[in-house]
Amino acid sequence: MIGKAREPVTHLSQAFPDRVEVRGRDLTGDLMGRLTFTEYVHFLLTGEEPTEEQRYVLDLVLVALAEHGMMPTNVAARMTLAAAPDSLQGAVAAGILGAGTVVLGTSTACAQLLEQMQERVVVGESPGDVARDVAQEVHAAGGRVPGFGHPVHKPVDPRAERIFELADERGASGPHIALARALREAVAAVWGKPLALNVSMAIAAVMLDVGFPVAAVRAVPILARTASLLAHLAEEEEHPLGFLMASRAEQAIEYRPRLD
Repeated sequence: MIGKAREPVTHLSQAFPDRVEVRGRDLTGDLMGRLTFTEYVHFLLTGEEPTEEQRYVLDLVLVALAEHGMMPTNVAARMTLAAAPDSLQGAVAAGILGAGTVVLGTSTACAQLLEQMQERVVVGESPGDVARDVAQEVHAAGGRVPGFGHPVHKPVDPRAERIFELADERGASGPHIALARALREAVAAVWGKPLALNVSMAIAAVMLDVGFPVAAVRAVPILARTASLLAHLAEEEEHPLGFLMASRAEQAIEYRPRLD
């Protein structure tokens, strides 16, 4: 057997002849009709029902991230459904498989970075000093700070700005949003120009500020984009575009045989 042996236990759920139990709760007798789907997602991920602020933030970021036009994830899903119209699940899977850090965002990397920065703030460093150190270190290494820059949204990502605005209005802004804002200033200073703080950084900051674990931050983009994929595939069934996309791709790429 590969890997370390673990106790054969799951804490998620079990189906019985007369009921379904989810994290110790009766699905039909307790959860159904009481929890919204957003609340249920939080419960499934963390084992706890969300506070009102957590529910609001989870709703907010799911809406912010679900749809973003003809992204590669959606294009791949549409072309898959065109080729296999009886495989909706396969088309959804094709889209999700392409949902990585380049296309879908770097929310997990942003959350990890903010947590590391916050650890330094807790022991006495100022957010501005920590942000400046991080920006200088990344710049000196020739890297990119996760959560900054966007190919379309310049000079700001409107989704990120709205997340911060709503978090401020509800009093949900905390140390992680403060660090994200300090990092925006530091990045602009070190790079010599402003770079858009994108939605991935805003999502990580606001979710951490209301108590979500990093594991939940990782799950949100995938869940949000699944809803978008289903919408694109519903449209694909009514108004097929998949083969058109494939033909345009073929037209855009020039064939040049190598001559040795």
